[in-house]
Amino acid sequence: MVNVYNNRERQVPGQRERTSERLEPVIAAAVADAGFELEQLHVQQAGRTQLVKVVVDADGEDGRGIGLDEVADVSRVVSQALDSQDDVLTGAYTLEVTSPGLDRPLTKPRHWRRARLRKVVVRTPADKYLARVGDAGDDEVELLVDGQLRRVGYAEIEHAVIEVEFKDPPEAEIAKLAHEEGSR
Repeated sequence: MVNVYNNRERQVPGQRERTSERLEPVIAAAVADAGFELEQLHVQQAGRTQLVKVVVDADGEDGRGIGLDEVADVSRVVSQALDSQDDVLTGAYTLEVTSPGLDRPLTKPRHWRRARLRKVVVRTPADKYLARVGDAGDDEVELLVDGQLRRVGYAEIEHAVIEVEFKDPPEAEIAKLAHEEGSR
């Protein structure tokens, strides 16, 4: 079997990475101009077209991320930015703009701030545990683990994700986190 490629669409090893690297500043600027933050950019071959996946979030202190109407607005802005990059993104492409899911790892202080009072699964080099998120600073986060408050540096955390809960957090846990924050 012989594969025939259109040279404009042919992917060379490493080309997708270079494409992502070249597109990232353009897309990040377009997303920032729309008032949001680029979380992730991924370009991959999908048949004869390329799939450009753009994950966008908001750094709202109110804990609210990006809504569906805002995703649509950002999609239009990113599409215009991509259309101006014919020399980088050759051939047809499909654009997918989305918000981060609940399974997104908590890797930045703003992720932890948004997860305040949520239950999380935390893995460190020495341990894995469930905790409730309290105050999150620039270098560390306050966690309620088995009824005890702990300050954990982000550098100590290998992996953390939100644990889905179907009921409100216990009042005692909220009070313990609120009391500690009020005493600072």
